[in-house]
Amino acid sequence: MSDESDAVEEAEAADEEPTQAETGEPDADDEDETEGLQNGDFVRIGYTARTVDEGQLVDTTDEDVAEEEGVADQGEFEPRVIVLGEGHLFPEVEDDIRGTSVGETGSVVVTAEQAFGEYDEGELQTVSADKIDEDDRYPGARVQIDGEQGVLETIIGGRARVDFNHPLAGEDIEYDYEVLGTVDDDLEQARGLLNMFLDLDLEMWVQTDEVEETSVVEPDDEETETEGEAAEAEPETVTETVEKRTLYVESTPQLSMNQQWMMQKQQIAQQLIDLTDIDRILIQEILDGGMGMGMGGMMGGMGGGGGVPDDVDIEEALEDADIDADEIADELE
Repeated sequence: MSDESDAVEEAEAADEEPTQAETGEPDADDEDETEGLQNGDFVRIGYTARTVDEGQLVDTTDEDVAEEEGVADQGEFEPRVIVLGEGHLFPEVEDDIRGTSVGETGSVVVTAEQAFGEYDEGELQTVSADKIDEDDRYPGARVQIDGEQGVLETIIGGRARVDFNHPLAGEDIEYDYEVLGTVDDDLEQARGLLNMFLDLDLEMWVQTDEVEETSVVEPDDEETETEGEAAEAEPETVTETVEKRTLYVESTPQLSMNQQWMMQKQQIAQQLIDLTDIDRILIQEILDGGMGMGMGGMMGGMGGGGGVPDDVDIEEALEDADIDADEIADELE
């Protein structure tokens, strides 16, 4: 009987449907999991974040909320463009958004540990009051001591008590959000990312440019014979014209002085290029003559016509005028 039962089981197994591993096709459950927004999608989102215990405003994209909280003058309050999976929001918030669709809303709580950390009593330290600028010697002042940011709690005599915890340490944060749309245009993607990083309204545009690129082509492994001796072929330098999607950004004093841009411009640019169809970024400084004195006025004593003619050799002109350029440089130093 056992042999007959085994034969029946083998026959039934032969009639079973092939597995996902055998076909390479996702099953219905997997298809459901990949519906909605996914990592890599550019999403326009509106949100307001508050502390859970006291409802203190942490961040918002809603101008009305900013007005109510009295912070409307502290920046631009408008929906943000983020890329899911890139850490532009706390992971818990991104996890909640993933799989949703445009128009959906949600609310998620980010624990203190995952947000700004638990409160650490060890970060409450006593330091010399001499390390604090006289203008900042009052409770609640934000101070920087030995490269660390802190909040001054008390100051008595020559000693100051400073809290080096993040101001929101120990606070659970609740995010209420709405998915407003997706962004497919590369210019709007770039604009959204730069605005998120820098909070600046910059003039920018995208165009396709023809650019010459030089590359070194390694030769094949085949060897050539020269006068009976084996010699490897030299690498060849090749120049070709290629098309590049170029993002042009008009520089402003605000951009030039922006701390995050000054410290992280390369990382910001690289992320923008990696996440969009843009190949390169050009920052353009526009000079409109507002200085009052151009090069002609500054160099008017040379050449007689305001400016230096193209055919004048500067070094020869200095020698003819019996001027020692090295001596002038030393005096300027």
